[in-house]
Amino acid sequence: MTEHKSPTLNFNIGVLGHVDSGKTSLARALSSTASTAAFDKNPQSKERGITLDLGFSSFNVELPDQLRESGKHMQQYENLQFTLVDCPGHASLIRTIIGGAQIIDLMMLVVDVVKGLQTQTAECLLIGELTCPRMVVVLNKTDLLPADKRQSAIEKMTKRLHKTLENTRFKDCPVIAVAAKPGGPEGADTEEPQGLSELIELLKQQTYLPLRDPEGDLLMAVDHCFSIRGQGTVMTGTILQGSLSVNDTVEIPALKVTKKVKSIQMFRKPVSGAMQGDRVGVCVTQFDPKLLERGLVCTPASLRTVFAAVISAKKIGYFKGSLCTRAKFHITVGHETVMARVTFFGLPPDASQTQPGSPETAFAFDRVYVYQEDYVSGRGESNSGPDPEQWALLEFERPVTCPLLCLVIGSKLDTDIHANACRLAFHGRLLHGFEDKAYAETGLPRLLIYKTKHKEGQVERVTDDYTLIGRNLFKKETNLQIFVGLKVTLSTGETGIIEGGFGQSGKFKIRVQDYFQDVVRVLVGLTSPVTFPGFLWGSPVFRGKSVLYLFYFLLLQTHCSTPGGERKQKHIKKRASPTSSSQKHIHTNIHSLGGGRKTCCQHIHCLPF
Repeated sequence: MTEHKSPTLNFNIGVLGHVDSGKTSLARALSSTASTAAFDKNPQSKERGITLDLGFSSFNVELPDQLRESGKHMQQYENLQFTLVDCPGHASLIRTIIGGAQIIDLMMLVVDVVKGLQTQTAECLLIGELTCPRMVVVLNKTDLLPADKRQSAIEKMTKRLHKTLENTRFKDCPVIAVAAKPGGPEGADTEEPQGLSELIELLKQQTYLPLRDPEGDLLMAVDHCFSIRGQGTVMTGTILQGSLSVNDTVEIPALKVTKKVKSIQMFRKPVSGAMQGDRVGVCVTQFDPKLLERGLVCTPASLRTVFAAVISAKKIGYFKGSLCTRAKFHITVGHETVMARVTFFGLPPDASQTQPGSPETAFAFDRVYVYQEDYVSGRGESNSGPDPEQWALLEFERPVTCPLLCLVIGSKLDTDIHANACRLAFHGRLLHGFEDKAYAETGLPRLLIYKTKHKEGQVERVTDDYTLIGRNLFKKETNLQIFVGLKVTLSTGETGIIEGGFGQSGKFKIRVQDYFQDVVRVLVGLTSPVTFPGFLWGSPVFRGKSVLYLFYFLLLQTHCSTPGGERKQKHIKKRASPTSSSQKHIHTNIHSLGGGRKTCCQHIHCLPF
């Protein structure tokens, strides 16, 4: 794509907030140019009196001094264009809000000064934390406050907001009070908005130079599409990366077609090209606009459609529900939301952790991971500190088209919208996509995840100072040779290995490196009476053949058999605790890796991939 230089620097501001907080009125009061989808032009929006879709408008100001003085590269710009992205506020439209928030450089959170923070205000705040680095809070509808109490009410609300934002990335963000539409929707249009000039100056102060790189493949998020008879089909949206010029060829992955760019406009002004961050309307050769209400446009063959994906995963703290493996969540990628089944996994307890906050760089297919029934919060028994590094496998109900490392948000959008609860559950970045429809057979075996399974057996007897016999851990038809060499650690400190089978009934022999201590002999009833301290086993005295039950927990970690039949390394870990029955019991936790669909034996559990 050709390089594009424009005298205008575009800066995208998202207008978010609870329904009926005055967002559209504020956008209308600020704007000088409206797009084809601005200010609730949708007939249903006018009928219901609320914003139902994204609206776009803009206004221009002089380039702020802090930008003009930031370097020679800013000399190409003469002015600054603020593009306002007016997002819906109704709870049922949150997927549209998420899509709009991913194309903004700064968030303007609009709060009704009379009602204060509401449920969707909080959700918009969370979305802003995930999508943009800066925020300005606008206290709207100040004209509804009694004149004699107005200033004190504004100060009180400002203080409350700063307290709420203390633990967010927007700590100490500026708060400003305005009245975008004095008198409300039914008020006279002759009344001038209050506080807008101060708001514009504040926005100029908060502006920074966002990433604007014309290099690389084109990626454009399309939010509206319509046709013009005799000219073609117009796609309006924001360029997320790369650049675009007239006569370029672009791909619409959702339709599996390529189209030639006939013309480009920025808020009704024809331009020869546009680059990352610009809000544009792109006219291409004719196609049915109903086929592409929202989606992506890209350089041909630069995007892939995936049926499943691995993402980094981090729980959103305000979500009170559970994050369970095999549960279904609404997964939002760009403007697209699709249901997906989630499987959480993390690093084994003895694995070295990478630097906090870097699960994107830590993920690799040659690492071994542990299956998790739930997302793990905190570290250690106290669950304190930051969450450990975790990932999730998403299996989509329908394929999605998305770029690598794009933002992914998991939600429970079927939660009652009237409930005072956060519906945003977790977020992360897409690290790897599986493009094959048969990914369960072709792709997932590369993902080495092992799962714990509990089995129980018994210690039958000690045969000599170095050997014991166990039973009821394997069936008689099990090939015990694949377990030979597994390391064993007894609770009393001895270590050993599984030496092989014993007889034909599934019994097995374990040999220790050092001889057994007397305590082990007594526990299996092979020595003369010995008295044990009461605190050791929870009973005053154990003598002679009063056999104590031991529970051994064996952790076996093994690869499944590969097509060539190779055997991988295996490990066992044991620990013991007392009970009161007449036999010694062994509990085993068997871990198996998703290295293939065939298991070593039927007693080793593999994930379905």
